[in-house]
Formats: sequence, C-alpha cells, structure tokens
Amino acid sequence: MANQFNQPRVALITGANKGIRFETARQLGRLGITVLLGARDGKRGQRAAETLRGEGLEARPIVLDVTDQSTIDAAAVHIEREFGRLDILVNNAGIFIEKQPASRCQLENLRRTFETNFFGAFAVTKALLPLLRKAEAGRIVNLASDLASLGNTSDPQWALYEHVYFAYASSKVAINAMTVALAKDLRNTPIKVNSADPGFTATDMNGHTGPKKPEQAALVPVQLATLPPDGPSGGYFDENGPVPW
Repeated sequence: MANQFNQPRVALITGANKGIRFETARQLGRLGITVLLGARDGKRGQRAAETLRGEGLEARPIVLDVTDQSTIDAAAVHIEREFGRLDILVNNAGIFIEKQPASRCQLENLRRTFETNFFGAFAVTKALLPLLRKAEAGRIVNLASDLASLGNTSDPQWALYEHVYFAYASSKVAINAMTVALAKDLRNTPIKVNSADPGFTATDMNGHTGPKKPEQAALVPVQLATLPPDGPSGGYFDENGPVPW
C-alpha cells in the first residue's frame, strides 16, 4: 500500500458552499490539496464542488450540518473510509442572526448563534480529531472575527468599536478560547491549532457591506492551514500578523 504521506493532503472546510469558506476551498485546491466541501444542503455543496472541479481542482461535496451530530459522525466515517486520515480542518460554518448589544440581545438568538458558531465547531473538531492525529502534521483553523478581540472591542479608538453584535462576537470569543485550549492539549503532537481573523468581508452574512473581498479574506485561513512544522500554534492572526486577544 502506498505511503499515505505521499498522497495529496485532504482538507475539510465546513459551510464551504459560499463566501470566504468557498474561496478557502478554492485556494487550498489550487495548492494541490483535495478539498471536501461540507454543506448542510447537499445540492448546494454539489454545485460548489462542480464549480471547483471545472477549474481543474480536486473537490468533493460532503453533507455536513454542524448542528446535527448524525451528519458529523457520518462525515467522519466517510473520510476515514475514503482517505484514512484528515490533514486539514477549517471550522468555517457560522451564522449571524442578531445585531443587538448585550442589553437587548434575545436569549434564544444567543443560544442559536452559539449552537452553530461554537458548539458546532467543537463537535466537528472532536469527531475528526482522531483522523487529524493520523495525519503527518494536522492543521486546525478556527474562523474567528475581528469582533472576537476583547482588546480591540474594548478600545474606544478602535475603528469598529461601535460594532457590538453581542451574540455573534461572543460566540467568536468562545472560538478563540477553544483554539487556546486545543493548542495546549495538542502541544506535544504535530497538530497545530490557530484562529483566523479574515476581517470585515463582503458576504451574504453582512449583506455584502464589508470592504474586503472573499479572495483576500481567505488568505489568512489558507496560510494557517498550510503552516510549516515550525509554524505557530495557539495564536490568533489576521493578514498583518497576531491580533490582540
């Protein structure tokens, strides 16, 4: 049997059928990596994969709803059967359903946001960690946000200081906490875990109001997904380098 480490790397990107997630899949595919496009809607995932295959990339759809454990478990079984390991996991699936500050945040919206943005990412990571351990050098990239920086969001001089959005921002703060905890747990392994801050990007989530394009925003998660052995772990980065926690 061929050495698995001589085979193309395999990456799973959650919520990969559009936006930054889709562009992350495209850029990883251009590096010769087999990309698995996780999507709740199988038809949308299939269309996204067909688009990338039309560009000559190795892309496959996989049904994955981060709030449905049965689809997470099925995805893990499928990846193990097909590839025997997972080299890269990009936790990118997320929702943004309320723009209220903490005092006006609806509890149900807070719960729904955390269910996808935090608990979903944790559930996927936990299920796929055994496959990442089987890779030569696994990489986990958690998509955070510039709003996840407590240092920046508490600074009145920061450009986005007035953008509170408590439910979304707090779920991404929790993602950063998960990054630190996992990196500490895995510090004696080849696996690296980092948070990516793509910046304010024009996507469906914000009505395409962000100044960045997905092509630019995807550069950070792609870089963290392909770190060399001496790269950092347990960090929080945007395109300019480390971001204040």
